[in-house]
Amino acid sequence: MNNPGDGFSRRSFLKSTCAASLACTLAPAFAAAMERGVIKKKIPSSGEQLSVIGLGTSRTFDVDPGNAARSPLVEVMQAFFDRGGQLIDSSPMYGSAESVTGELLKQVGNRQDLFTATKVWTNGKDGGIRQMQQSMQRLGVDRIDLMQIHNLRDWRTHLETLQDWKAQGMIRYIGITTSHGRYHDELETILQNEPLDFVQFSYNIANRSVEQRLLPIASERGIATLINRPYQRGSLFRQVKGKALPDWASEIDCASWGQFFLKFIAAHPAVTCVIPATSKLRHMVDNMGAGFGRLPDEKMRRRMIDYMESI
Repeated sequence: MNNPGDGFSRRSFLKSTCAASLACTLAPAFAAAMERGVIKKKIPSSGEQLSVIGLGTSRTFDVDPGNAARSPLVEVMQAFFDRGGQLIDSSPMYGSAESVTGELLKQVGNRQDLFTATKVWTNGKDGGIRQMQQSMQRLGVDRIDLMQIHNLRDWRTHLETLQDWKAQGMIRYIGITTSHGRYHDELETILQNEPLDFVQFSYNIANRSVEQRLLPIASERGIATLINRPYQRGSLFRQVKGKALPDWASEIDCASWGQFFLKFIAAHPAVTCVIPATSKLRHMVDNMGAGFGRLPDEKMRRRMIDYMESI
């Protein structure tokens, strides 16, 4: 659920470093990491394997019809699938993002492993049903893989509907989301008491509060996790501006700061999939590089934290 600030700050950062040239840094490292294969994790409730780097669509895919910015998104999505991507996360809250996603899916190939995730974001049972039906039409699918209750909105009402839809095979998994820390106490209670397959919240190397309660609860309850805002709305790139990637990052097949931040998250045992949002091909190639090769162990993750805190 990144916003345009992520794209702008990252774009500026890449222009000022060697990483601005894919041929210089990203391509060779990516090719080497590919030999180790796509990193996947299991969805606890089913055992199904899911690639650890997904795609968010908040703001980045909210593009009006006829807008010149829509055309490059075909290449962006194709690069996602070509590099092992599966899960695409959207929401009715994201303007035209669902419709744009649906149109793009018709234009790309190699999407046999597509995993659709969207949300219900309204009040009332009937309103929720209408909205979810509309989401299916916009995405161009007969079944949604993961339907999530967005920001806990009217969650009791929608959870009953989702359980019914799952039983009918209209959706495969049930989830709930938040991107606001003020909802974490209520979310914790929900996770402890309700039958959920997925939960989505914010987590990154600078904002690790969910390590205290939410990630452990998800692990204990067998709930898969989707992680939004992995770059802390671009502030992580601003923090490392002008700083060289440490040499030891190569030990985890890491060729850029973006991969450094994503691999840190993906390495947590309770994290299932990270969903950075982008509308830039360069950023997509970079993001997907984090889904190959080695992930840091706990000792390396501590080293990564220490390094960031020293900057």
